Amino acid sequence: AMATAGPRSFSAAEVRARCAQGACLVSCRRRLYDLSGFVRLHPGGEQLLRRRAGTDVSAALDGPPHRHSENARRWLEQYYVGDIEPGDEQTTALGAWEGFAAQNPAAAAQLCAWHWDGLWVPQHYNPCLLPQDLVDWQKPLLWQVGYLGEKYDEWVHQPVDRPIRLFHSDFLEFLSKTAWYVVFLVWTPVVLYLSWVSYTSLAQGNTRLFSSFTTEYSIPVHKYYFPFIFLLGMVLWSLLEYLIHRFVFHMKPPASNYYLITLHFLLHGQHHKSPFDSSRLVFPPVPASLVIGFFYGVLRLLLPEVLGLSVFVGGLCGYVIYDMMHYYLHYGSPKKGTYLYGLKAYHVKHHFEHQKSGFGISTRFWDYPFRTLIPEETFKKED
Repeated sequence: AMATAGPRSFSAAEVRARCAQGACLVSCRRRLYDLSGFVRLHPGGEQLLRRRAGTDVSAALDGPPHRHSENARRWLEQYYVGDIEPGDEQTTALGAWEGFAAQNPAAAAQLCAWHWDGLWVPQHYNPCLLPQDLVDWQKPLLWQVGYLGEKYDEWVHQPVDRPIRLFHSDFLEFLSKTAWYVVFLVWTPVVLYLSWVSYTSLAQGNTRLFSSFTTEYSIPVHKYYFPFIFLLGMVLWSLLEYLIHRFVFHMKPPASNYYLITLHFLLHGQHHKSPFDSSRLVFPPVPASLVIGFFYGVLRLLLPEVLGLSVFVGGLCGYVIYDMMHYYLHYGSPKKGTYLYGLKAYHVKHHFEHQKSGFGISTRFWDYPFRTLIPEETFKKED
């Protein structure tokens, strides 16, 4: 059961003093939030939030330039620390809001609280704690989520800011977590070594395309072709990245199938539930090696050995870049106006509002031909 104690009250002077010391406190009407631990993760950039420290962000949540989703508003509630004391000039509008809320509870609930499983959450609770009651966060989640049934899809797409434990076994749990630099340290030497093997093998002049079908019309593959074959592998990876993300990671498991729900959560659902769990943003090397080995085998069957290896190593390089970019899109703070700034905002929209589109991560390119591009926001001008 949740505690029924009321929220702590903060004076305007106390809020100003904390902000002067470096904290990032913002308010939404009378509710006060401490975003100090979130500023670097904000898709709009750290400085944007820093400039709003000590202010009311109610209007900013509605935009322009960006209208924040219900998930974003729900996410904000995780940083709720109390209420601002009424009484000074800055809180006059807040008193009017309280009068409106008393007379229009349903409308107030839509604006400040949120709805879960038929229940409006009272304003003196931390609303984001409620959906967590569907599972026991003190126990591994992997074996619990399958029992959520029809509630799973909504629950998994309502993100929270807390780490996830999947397994009872400490060893399996260790294997399921990976620091971002591990991917770079493990796979970069492999990319460099296989690139050298591919180039030197092509340099021997024995590789010919279509040689398994005909010797008369087979095409020699020179060593100078290696950079282009490598780039082809990277392009093929970007397509594979899109297809896996869309059709495997974003499959909607049947509500009645415990095992498919569990599999979905293991593959990708965990990431959508806790998108800023830093230990689960890149693919662990052990399961990754199995998937990578599978695709290497496919290329060996389809192409001559050295040619298949050259395409494979380009794809492997593309995967490493993808994983590094994915981590950065969650934890980096790119400069406004840069390519990565736009890509970060795009990917965060995928997590918080557009889970059925925006499947490109390292590039939006494939979202165009497959018509899954996240639409740009438009705001009507008010007279």
